[in-house]
Amino acid sequence: MYYFIPIAIGIVLLFFLIFTVEQQTVAIVQRFGKFQRMAEPGLNIKVPFVDWVAGRVSLRVQQLDVLVETKTHDNVFVKATVSVQYVVLPGKVYEAFYKLSDPGAQIRSFVFDVVRARVPKLNLDDVFEKKDEIADAVKNELSQVMDDFGYGIVKALMTDIDPDHKVKEAMNEINSAQRMRVAASEKGEAERILRVKSAEAEAQSKALQGRGIAEQRKAIVDGLKESVEDFRQGVPGSTAHDVMNLVLMTQYFDTLKDIGASSRTNTVMIPHSPGALGDLMNQFRAALLTTNPPGEGSLPNVPPTHGDHGHQHDTHQPPPLPTQV
Repeated sequence: MYYFIPIAIGIVLLFFLIFTVEQQTVAIVQRFGKFQRMAEPGLNIKVPFVDWVAGRVSLRVQQLDVLVETKTHDNVFVKATVSVQYVVLPGKVYEAFYKLSDPGAQIRSFVFDVVRARVPKLNLDDVFEKKDEIADAVKNELSQVMDDFGYGIVKALMTDIDPDHKVKEAMNEINSAQRMRVAASEKGEAERILRVKSAEAEAQSKALQGRGIAEQRKAIVDGLKESVEDFRQGVPGSTAHDVMNLVLMTQYFDTLKDIGASSRTNTVMIPHSPGALGDLMNQFRAALLTTNPPGEGSLPNVPPTHGDHGHQHDTHQPPPLPTQV
Protein backbone atom coordinates (compact mmCIF):
# COMPACT_ATOMS: atom_id res chain seq x y z
CA MET A 1 0.00 0.00 0.00
CA TYR A 2 2.91 2.34 0.62
CA TYR A 3 3.86 1.97 -3.04
CA PHE A 4 0.81 3.97 -4.12
CA ILE A 5 1.93 7.14 -2.31
CA PRO A 6 4.93 7.86 -4.60
CA ILE A 7 2.81 7.10 -7.63
CA ALA A 8 0.15 9.57 -6.50
CA ILE A 9 2.78 12.22 -5.80
CA GLY A 10 4.25 11.65 -9.27
CA ILE A 11 0.86 12.06 -10.92
CA VAL A 12 0.28 15.33 -9.06
CA LEU A 13 3.73 16.63 -10.00
CA LEU A 14 3.14 15.63 -13.62
CA PHE A 15 -0.18 17.47 -13.56
CA PHE A 16 1.52 20.65 -12.40
CA LEU A 17 4.53 20.08 -14.69
CA ILE A 18 2.92 19.93 -18.12
CA PHE A 19 0.10 21.87 -19.78
CA THR A 20 -1.27 22.30 -23.30
CA VAL A 21 -2.07 25.38 -25.36
CA GLU A 22 -4.67 25.35 -28.12
CA GLN A 23 -4.10 26.50 -31.68
CA GLN A 24 -4.31 30.27 -32.33
CA THR A 25 -3.81 30.85 -28.63
CA VAL A 26 -0.84 32.05 -26.55
CA ALA A 27 -0.47 31.26 -22.83
CA ILE A 28 1.13 33.79 -20.48
CA VAL A 29 3.44 32.06 -17.97
CA GLN A 30 4.40 33.92 -14.80
CA ARG A 31 6.94 33.01 -12.13
CA PHE A 32 6.08 34.29 -8.71
CA GLY A 33 3.79 36.88 -10.28
CA LYS A 34 6.32 38.13 -12.84
CA PHE A 35 6.09 37.59 -16.55
CA GLN A 36 8.29 34.65 -17.52
CA ARG A 37 7.47 33.71 -21.09
CA MET A 38 4.74 33.04 -23.65
CA ALA A 39 3.86 29.42 -24.30
CA GLU A 40 3.15 28.46 -27.90
CA PRO A 41 0.36 26.06 -28.99
CA GLY A 42 1.00 22.43 -28.11
CA LEU A 43 2.49 20.60 -25.08
CA ASN A 44 4.48 22.83 -22.69
CA ILE A 45 6.41 22.32 -19.43
CA LYS A 46 6.54 24.58 -16.40
CA VAL A 47 8.12 24.33 -13.00
CA PRO A 48 5.52 22.99 -10.57
CA PHE A 49 4.45 25.36 -7.82
CA VAL A 50 6.80 28.00 -9.26
CA ASP A 51 5.42 28.81 -12.72
CA TRP A 52 1.76 29.55 -13.26
CA VAL A 53 -0.32 30.13 -16.36
CA ALA A 54 -1.63 33.65 -15.74
CA GLY A 55 -3.90 33.70 -18.76
CA ARG A 56 -4.45 32.82 -22.37
CA VAL A 57 -4.71 35.27 -25.26
CA SER A 58 -6.65 34.31 -28.40
CA LEU A 59 -5.13 35.30 -31.74
CA ARG A 60 -8.43 34.88 -33.60
CA VAL A 61 -10.38 37.75 -35.11
CA GLN A 62 -13.04 38.91 -32.67
CA GLN A 63 -16.06 41.13 -33.20
CA LEU A 64 -17.61 43.68 -30.90
CA ASP A 65 -21.07 45.16 -31.64
CA VAL A 66 -21.56 48.64 -30.22
CA LEU A 67 -25.00 50.28 -30.10
CA VAL A 68 -24.75 54.08 -30.13
CA GLU A 69 -27.72 56.39 -29.64
CA THR A 70 -27.16 59.88 -30.99
CA LYS A 71 -28.89 62.79 -32.73
CA THR A 72 -28.55 64.02 -36.29
CA HIS A 73 -28.20 67.58 -37.50
CA ASP A 74 -31.95 67.78 -38.24
CA ASN A 75 -32.78 66.73 -34.64
CA VAL A 76 -33.68 63.10 -35.33
CA PHE A 77 -32.62 60.54 -32.72
CA VAL A 78 -31.12 57.40 -34.24
CA LYS A 79 -29.62 54.20 -32.92
CA ALA A 80 -26.54 53.16 -34.89
CA THR A 81 -24.94 49.75 -34.55
CA VAL A 82 -21.20 49.65 -35.27
CA SER A 83 -19.45 46.29 -35.57
CA VAL A 84 -15.69 46.39 -34.89
CA GLN A 85 -13.55 43.42 -35.88
CA TYR A 86 -10.22 43.34 -34.05
CA VAL A 87 -7.37 40.91 -33.43
CA VAL A 88 -4.39 40.65 -31.09
CA LEU A 89 -1.16 41.28 -32.99
CA PRO A 90 1.17 38.25 -32.70
CA GLY A 91 4.18 40.43 -31.92
CA LYS A 92 2.38 42.42 -29.24
CA VAL A 93 0.78 39.77 -27.09
CA TYR A 94 2.52 41.17 -23.98
CA GLU A 95 0.97 44.64 -24.51
CA ALA A 96 -2.46 43.17 -25.25
CA PHE A 97 -2.44 41.16 -22.03
CA TYR A 98 -0.88 43.62 -19.58
CA LYS A 99 -1.80 47.09 -20.86
CA LEU A 100 -5.58 46.67 -21.18
CA SER A 101 -7.74 45.02 -18.58
CA ASP A 102 -10.92 45.31 -20.73
CA PRO A 103 -10.23 45.85 -24.45
CA GLY A 104 -13.95 45.72 -25.26
CA ALA A 105 -14.71 48.70 -23.04
CA GLN A 106 -11.80 50.62 -24.58
CA ILE A 107 -13.03 49.97 -28.12
CA ARG A 108 -16.61 50.82 -27.13
CA SER A 109 -15.53 54.19 -25.73
CA PHE A 110 -13.75 55.19 -28.94
CA VAL A 111 -16.68 54.09 -31.08
CA PHE A 112 -19.04 56.26 -29.02
CA ASP A 113 -16.66 59.20 -29.32
CA VAL A 114 -16.26 59.00 -33.10
CA VAL A 115 -19.92 58.34 -33.93
CA ARG A 116 -21.25 61.06 -31.66
CA ALA A 117 -18.74 63.50 -33.11
CA ARG A 118 -19.68 62.90 -36.75
CA VAL A 119 -23.38 62.00 -36.88
CA PRO A 120 -24.64 65.28 -35.30
CA LYS A 121 -23.04 67.12 -38.24
CA LEU A 122 -25.12 65.24 -40.80
CA ASN A 123 -28.79 65.15 -41.68
CA LEU A 124 -30.64 61.85 -41.46
CA ASP A 125 -30.48 61.18 -45.20
CA ASP A 126 -26.75 61.94 -45.22
CA VAL A 127 -26.18 59.49 -42.37
CA PHE A 128 -27.54 56.68 -44.53
CA GLU A 129 -25.49 57.81 -47.52
CA LYS A 130 -22.24 58.35 -45.60
CA LYS A 131 -22.34 55.42 -43.19
CA ASP A 132 -19.25 53.92 -44.84
CA GLU A 133 -17.34 57.15 -44.23
CA ILE A 134 -18.34 57.06 -40.57
CA ALA A 135 -17.21 53.42 -40.30
CA ASP A 136 -13.86 54.26 -41.91
CA ALA A 137 -13.41 57.12 -39.46
CA VAL A 138 -14.04 54.70 -36.58
CA LYS A 139 -11.49 52.26 -37.97
CA ASN A 140 -8.82 54.92 -38.48
CA GLU A 141 -9.31 56.33 -35.00
CA LEU A 142 -9.20 52.91 -33.36
CA SER A 143 -6.22 51.73 -35.39
CA GLN A 144 -4.04 54.59 -34.17
CA VAL A 145 -4.95 54.08 -30.54
CA MET A 146 -5.32 50.31 -30.25
CA ASP A 147 -2.03 49.58 -31.99
CA ASP A 148 -0.17 50.79 -28.89
CA PHE A 149 -2.15 48.27 -26.83
CA GLY A 150 -1.31 45.36 -29.11
CA TYR A 151 -4.62 45.23 -31.02
CA GLY A 152 -5.16 45.62 -34.74
CA ILE A 153 -8.48 46.78 -36.20
CA VAL A 154 -9.46 44.58 -39.14
CA LYS A 155 -12.70 46.28 -40.12
CA ALA A 156 -15.35 48.62 -38.79
CA LEU A 157 -18.88 48.45 -40.17
CA MET A 158 -21.99 50.49 -39.48
CA THR A 159 -24.45 47.63 -39.81
CA ASP A 160 -27.68 49.32 -38.74
CA ILE A 161 -29.22 52.80 -38.54
CA ASP A 162 -32.55 52.82 -36.76
CA PRO A 163 -34.41 56.17 -36.52
CA ASP A 164 -37.47 56.71 -34.38
CA HIS A 165 -40.50 54.77 -35.67
CA LYS A 166 -42.50 57.97 -36.30
CA VAL A 167 -39.66 59.30 -38.43
CA LYS A 168 -39.56 56.06 -40.42
CA GLU A 169 -43.31 56.25 -41.03
CA ALA A 170 -42.93 59.83 -42.25
CA MET A 171 -40.07 58.83 -44.53
CA ASN A 172 -42.15 56.00 -45.97
CA GLU A 173 -45.05 58.39 -46.61
CA ILE A 174 -42.72 60.84 -48.36
CA ASN A 175 -41.32 58.07 -50.50
CA SER A 176 -44.81 56.81 -51.32
CA ALA A 177 -45.97 60.31 -52.29
CA GLN A 178 -42.95 60.80 -54.53
CA ARG A 179 -43.57 57.50 -56.26
CA MET A 180 -47.26 58.32 -56.74
CA ARG A 181 -46.30 61.69 -58.24
CA VAL A 182 -43.91 59.99 -60.66
CA ALA A 183 -46.58 57.41 -61.51
CA ALA A 184 -49.14 60.16 -62.16
CA SER A 185 -46.66 62.00 -64.37
CA GLU A 186 -45.91 58.85 -66.34
CA LYS A 187 -49.63 58.09 -66.66
CA GLY A 188 -50.33 61.60 -67.93
CA GLU A 189 -47.48 61.32 -70.42
CA ALA A 190 -48.87 58.00 -71.63
CA GLU A 191 -52.35 59.51 -72.06
CA ARG A 192 -50.86 62.46 -73.93
CA ILE A 193 -49.04 60.12 -76.29
CA LEU A 194 -52.23 58.14 -76.88
CA ARG A 195 -54.17 61.30 -77.64
CA VAL A 196 -51.47 62.59 -79.99
CA LYS A 197 -51.35 59.26 -81.78
CA SER A 198 -55.14 59.18 -81.98
CA ALA A 199 -55.21 62.71 -83.40
CA GLU A 200 -52.52 61.81 -85.92
CA ALA A 201 -54.45 58.69 -86.92
CA GLU A 202 -57.67 60.72 -87.25
CA ALA A 203 -55.88 63.33 -89.34
CA GLN A 204 -54.49 60.64 -91.61
CA SER A 205 -57.95 59.08 -91.81
CA LYS A 206 -59.50 62.44 -92.75
CA ALA A 207 -56.81 63.00 -95.35
CA LEU A 208 -57.37 59.57 -96.85
CA GLN A 209 -61.13 60.07 -96.71
CA GLY A 210 -60.84 63.42 -98.46
CA ARG A 211 -58.57 61.89 -101.05
CA GLY A 212 -61.12 59.12 -101.57
CA ILE A 213 -63.95 61.65 -101.98
CA ALA A 214 -61.87 63.63 -104.44
CA GLU A 215 -61.10 60.52 -106.44
CA GLN A 216 -64.78 59.54 -106.28
CA ARG A 217 -65.88 62.92 -107.60
CA LYS A 218 -63.24 62.79 -110.29
CA ALA A 219 -64.50 59.36 -111.31
CA ILE A 220 -68.09 60.68 -111.40
CA VAL A 221 -67.03 63.63 -113.56
CA ASP A 222 -65.11 61.33 -115.86
CA GLY A 223 -68.12 59.03 -116.07
CA LEU A 224 -70.42 61.97 -116.85
CA LYS A 225 -68.05 63.11 -119.59
CA GLU A 226 -68.13 59.67 -121.14
CA SER A 227 -71.94 59.51 -120.78
CA VAL A 228 -72.35 62.90 -122.49
CA GLU A 229 -70.13 61.84 -125.35
CA ASP A 230 -71.92 58.52 -125.74
CA PHE A 231 -75.34 60.22 -125.61
CA ARG A 232 -74.30 62.77 -128.23
CA GLN A 233 -73.10 60.03 -130.49
CA GLY A 234 -76.25 57.93 -129.95
CA VAL A 235 -78.73 60.81 -130.15
CA PRO A 236 -77.74 63.39 -132.77
CA GLY A 237 -78.58 66.96 -131.91
CA SER A 238 -78.64 66.43 -128.14
CA THR A 239 -76.79 68.79 -125.78
CA ALA A 240 -75.01 68.44 -122.44
CA HIS A 241 -78.00 70.15 -120.79
CA ASP A 242 -80.29 67.40 -122.01
CA VAL A 243 -77.94 64.78 -120.64
CA MET A 244 -77.80 66.47 -117.24
CA ASN A 245 -81.59 66.71 -117.06
CA LEU A 246 -81.81 63.02 -117.88
CA VAL A 247 -79.27 62.19 -115.14
CA LEU A 248 -81.12 64.31 -112.58
CA MET A 249 -84.43 62.69 -113.45
CA THR A 250 -82.88 59.25 -113.16
CA GLN A 251 -81.44 60.08 -109.73
CA TYR A 252 -84.79 61.54 -108.65
CA PHE A 253 -86.74 58.41 -109.54
CA ASP A 254 -84.02 56.20 -107.99
CA THR A 255 -84.51 58.16 -104.75
CA LEU A 256 -88.27 57.62 -104.91
CA LYS A 257 -87.68 53.95 -105.48
CA ASP A 258 -85.39 53.71 -102.41
CA ILE A 259 -87.90 55.56 -100.24
CA GLY A 260 -90.75 53.36 -101.36
CA ALA A 261 -88.75 50.22 -100.69
CA SER A 262 -88.45 51.12 -96.99
CA SER A 263 -91.54 50.18 -94.95
CA ARG A 264 -90.51 52.29 -91.94
CA THR A 265 -90.43 55.63 -93.74
CA ASN A 266 -93.33 58.12 -93.80
CA THR A 267 -92.80 60.60 -96.63
CA VAL A 268 -94.84 63.62 -97.76
CA MET A 269 -94.02 65.11 -101.17
CA ILE A 270 -93.84 68.94 -100.87
CA PRO A 271 -92.83 71.27 -103.73
CA HIS A 272 -89.61 72.99 -102.82
CA SER A 273 -89.05 75.70 -105.44
CA PRO A 274 -90.12 79.37 -104.87
CA GLY A 275 -92.40 79.28 -107.95
CA ALA A 276 -94.31 76.34 -106.54
CA LEU A 277 -95.65 78.38 -103.58
CA GLY A 278 -98.32 79.94 -105.77
CA ASP A 279 -99.48 76.55 -106.97
CA LEU A 280 -99.62 75.33 -103.35
CA MET A 281 -101.80 78.30 -102.31
CA ASN A 282 -104.14 77.82 -105.29
CA GLN A 283 -104.52 74.15 -104.42
CA PHE A 284 -105.42 75.00 -100.80
CA ARG A 285 -107.87 77.70 -102.05
CA ALA A 286 -109.54 75.31 -104.48
CA ALA A 287 -109.95 72.72 -101.74
CA LEU A 288 -111.58 75.26 -99.41
CA LEU A 289 -113.90 76.52 -102.15
CA THR A 290 -114.99 72.97 -102.82
CA THR A 291 -116.00 72.43 -99.20
CA ASN A 292 -117.43 75.99 -98.67
CA PRO A 293 -119.61 77.44 -101.48
CA PRO A 294 -119.12 81.14 -102.36
CA GLY A 295 -120.76 83.52 -99.98
CA GLU A 296 -120.69 81.20 -96.96
CA GLY A 297 -117.57 82.28 -95.23
CA SER A 298 -115.44 81.66 -98.26
CA LEU A 299 -111.93 82.96 -98.46
CA PRO A 300 -111.24 86.11 -100.45
CA ASN A 301 -109.60 85.87 -103.79
CA VAL A 302 -105.89 85.33 -103.51
CA PRO A 303 -103.91 86.95 -106.24
CA PRO A 304 -101.43 84.74 -107.93
CA THR A 305 -97.85 85.00 -106.71
CA HIS A 306 -94.99 86.05 -108.85
CA GLY A 307 -93.89 83.22 -110.97
CA ASP A 308 -97.52 82.12 -111.37
CA HIS A 309 -98.62 83.89 -114.57
CA GLY A 310 -101.91 82.11 -115.01
CA HIS A 311 -100.20 78.79 -115.20
CA GLN A 312 -100.34 76.11 -112.56
CA HIS A 313 -96.89 74.69 -113.20
CA ASP A 314 -93.65 76.16 -114.27
CA THR A 315 -92.17 74.15 -117.05
CA HIS A 316 -88.72 74.88 -115.70
CA GLN A 317 -89.63 73.96 -112.15
CA PRO A 318 -87.89 70.83 -110.84
CA PRO A 319 -90.05 68.06 -109.44
CA PRO A 320 -90.76 68.16 -105.70
CA LEU A 321 -88.22 66.52 -103.40
CA PRO A 322 -89.32 63.95 -100.85
CA THR A 323 -89.16 65.19 -97.28
CA GLN A 324 -88.91 62.92 -94.22
CA VAL A 325 -91.41 63.58 -91.45
